[in-house]
Amino acid sequence: MDYKQCSRCIMDTTDEHIYFNENGICNHCIRFEESQKTKWFPNKEGEKKLKNLFNLIKNEGKNKEYDCILGLSGGLDSSYVAILAKKYGLRPLVFHVDAGWNSELAVYNIEKVIEYCNYDLVTHIMDWNEIKDLQRAYIKSGVANQDVVQDHSFVSILYHYANKHRIKYVLNGSNIATESVFPSSWHHDAMDSINLKAIHKKYGEIKLKHFKPISFFQYYFWYPIIKKMTVLNPLNLVYYNPEEVKEFLMKNIGYKPYGRKHGESGFTKFFQNYFLVEKFGYDKRKLHLSSMILSNLITRDEAIEELKKPLYDELELIQDKAFVAKKLGFSVEELDSFISQDNGHYSDFANWDSRYKLLKKLQHFITNYTSIKINTYYKKI
Repeated sequence: MDYKQCSRCIMDTTDEHIYFNENGICNHCIRFEESQKTKWFPNKEGEKKLKNLFNLIKNEGKNKEYDCILGLSGGLDSSYVAILAKKYGLRPLVFHVDAGWNSELAVYNIEKVIEYCNYDLVTHIMDWNEIKDLQRAYIKSGVANQDVVQDHSFVSILYHYANKHRIKYVLNGSNIATESVFPSSWHHDAMDSINLKAIHKKYGEIKLKHFKPISFFQYYFWYPIIKKMTVLNPLNLVYYNPEEVKEFLMKNIGYKPYGRKHGESGFTKFFQNYFLVEKFGYDKRKLHLSSMILSNLITRDEAIEELKKPLYDELELIQDKAFVAKKLGFSVEELDSFISQDNGHYSDFANWDSRYKLLKKLQHFITNYTSIKINTYYKKI
């Protein structure tokens, strides 16, 4: 099938919601210029903003054991946030959620970051039987975002833990330089606990006793408005070049690269590089490469050449598929059958879309009549 591609980035009509202007430039590029750039400061201005922000955190946390919390996966983004926190003298509690898919390299890199920064690390090990049952349910549902189980777990557990220990500021590795392009047609909000529970109710086989999702009320009201929890994205206030950061981490802390984005998770590696492409035709390299084009880290020609490279070595794919199938209690044939079955959609199950639309209307109403902009979690910089 032929796809129409953006003339500036490499996003194409595999995104069902994409549209192009008269010059063939897509809505993702237009959005980047109109809004994302106002949140991205890879320059001296950003350095000043970051210093002021971190000074605020340090001042508010003077009499506390920790002034912020940082979720560390062992990936490049969160590892560099830890380095920045050390550079500016923050005292984060480093939090890691083990959902059963850590690669050996992830464990090694986390240890190296902690050793270099001299931070305290708390590791929350999830109940594997429950995670397994949830992920089996998602596989059977056939929805696109199979990473919801891990993504939801990481955020909900970290937020619950931060709240319990009265830590207000959360440092996050999300960044505009490599993640500004993110089509809504390819995913659904991983924090939608209503959707998660509905999928598990239909396809799950055991009761979830230890898994504690985050509710709509907690996520949008309790934590950001009542508890004043604030999520910060420090990488948007520095020049963030993944290749240069990787070289820095390898040289200074003995970091070992994964060979591909999200290689720290055995499941995410398989999901993004095979399941998602084979079943839905969604190649997530297009998102990251397009983001890097827009942030001037690579050229469009370089991105096109990168996209030509195979996602998987044939032998590696056979090994990873067998590993994922066995760990989830499927045969390889069963896993293949779920991939080839008709695609599911999150909207086939109960979800919080109607609540979210109502929330946005309320925010719009308040902004129109009071000029106060309500932006949950994210602090204006």
